[in-house]
Amino acid sequence: MPTTTTGAAAYGTGLPEGAPALPPRISWGAVLAGGVVAVAVGTMLNILGAAIGATTVDATTGDTPAASSFGIATGVWLLIANTIGLAVGGYVAARLSGTADATDSVLHGLSVWAIGFLLSAVLLGNVIAGATSTAMQGASSVLGGVAQGAGQAASAAAGPATQAAQQLDPQQLVERAQTALRTGGEPAQMTSDQRNAEIAQLLTRRVTDGNLAQGDRERLTRLVSAEYNIPPEEAQRRLSQVEQQATQTLQDAERRAREAADATATAAAVAAYWIFAAMILGAVAAVLGARMGTRSMEGVRSYA
Repeated sequence: MPTTTTGAAAYGTGLPEGAPALPPRISWGAVLAGGVVAVAVGTMLNILGAAIGATTVDATTGDTPAASSFGIATGVWLLIANTIGLAVGGYVAARLSGTADATDSVLHGLSVWAIGFLLSAVLLGNVIAGATSTAMQGASSVLGGVAQGAGQAASAAAGPATQAAQQLDPQQLVERAQTALRTGGEPAQMTSDQRNAEIAQLLTRRVTDGNLAQGDRERLTRLVSAEYNIPPEEAQRRLSQVEQQATQTLQDAERRAREAADATATAAAVAAYWIFAAMILGAVAAVLGARMGTRSMEGVRSYA
């Protein structure tokens, strides 16, 4: 007896002879339509929320909600808009798929949830890219104008600057720089440029290394005393005061940096938790919408 070929062979399955071929259980057209509808409904509700938020701003009387209240209201509204959009998208996908199976409807709803978030990510990326491009174009225009203005100013000053440069003796400039860089002599016999150059050198070492050797500290005290014509005790007192102020400034800067880093990490963690909660709630909403959109067909035979 010849073997009967059924539609199941087209799918490469090992179903018994005479068993019906199972059609594909997913409708990508329905999933894509549901995802687009979910994004469109969410965007529409977010635009409505932006309009409502803008109406609460009263710059004339100053009766405007606080920034924290705006932030909370924005987060709640985004969560609600996302949930409603995905619920509608799940309903549309399940309804258009024509399935009467609850499991298939749930899978269609989850597919809409995934497609919706992917589309939202792509749209958000395009918005950010567009804003960045606009900002770069504006910055380029500003820089171009600044460069043009600087060029005009340089051209206007070229004449006087050239005349002044011709009156200066390069050899005198070199000798003056060398004199200012000579250090190590008796502070009282050094010029003011020499003392200031060595004071700057020692202070730089104090800031970068965190401390100075005892000999360098005594040298710095003598230099300050000679430069400002004050007793060594007064010079030491001023240097101690400056060191305390510098240390306090560094400590304050480090503390503010740590606080800023901690606040950034906390904000990132809170935002991540809210995004996770929004995705979970969106998945639940898409599944519930898909279950509501499932067709009810009685008398359907099921094959094991």
